[in-house]
Order: sequence, then structure tokens, then C-alpha cells
Amino acid sequence: MIFSYLWVALGSALGGMARFWFASFVASLTGPTFPWGTLLINIGGSFFIGLFANLTGADGRFSVSPEIRTFVMVGICGGFTTFSSFSLQTLELAQSGELIRASAYVIFSVFLCLLFVWLGYLLATGVNLRSTHF
Repeated sequence: MIFSYLWVALGSALGGMARFWFASFVASLTGPTFPWGTLLINIGGSFFIGLFANLTGADGRFSVSPEIRTFVMVGICGGFTTFSSFSLQTLELAQSGELIRASAYVIFSVFLCLLFVWLGYLLATGVNLRSTHF
């Protein structure tokens, strides 16, 4: 079990470094007015996790160990973008006929994540205004 965590840690580090590099590279080309790098990362990560999950799944063309799937899908893809996991889970719900649950997952994820990023931002604003020194 400890090796699974090590695979995830290594993959996450590689995915995070790739995300940082790619977002910086795209921003240097397009400027800071729209997060093109993040959008492309989310699209690319979603495409890749879908491709890899299907190619290496039970009915896939390639047989890889559970550790390699964990390394790639949880580690690299998770470090690169967690949106890829969200996209795959939504697709799996839809493919299993759970269209209401898939739709609810999308709506709740987008709404609640935006709500909570705003609440976190508000909390930090209050903390910043109340204390100038630690």
C-alpha cells in the first residue's frame, strides 16, 4: 500500500511540474488576459485520462498493472489537472445510464466549487483586513 502512495507522489510531482511549465509557456505566448494555459491543460488532461483509462481498462488493448494505472491516472493526471478525474467520472456515470447523477455531479461540482472558492476568498479578505502582523 505504501508503494501506491509513492507512485501517486511521484506522478503528482511530474504532473504538477508539467502543468506549471505548460501554463507558463502558454501565458508567454498569449498574455495574461485569459487563462488559456489552464483551459488547454484541462482539455488535454481530460482527453488523456479518457484515452488511457479506456486503453488500459478491463476491455482495453493494453494490459498494465494497477500501480501503473494509479501512477498515470491519479498521479500524473491528478497533478496535471484534477479536472481530468472529474471529466472521467462524469463520463462513467453517463455511460452507465446515470444521466441524472452525471448532470447533478456537473452542476454541483461547478456551483459548489465556485461558491467555496468565493467563500474562501471572502474569509481570506477578512483575515487580511483584520491583521497586518503575525
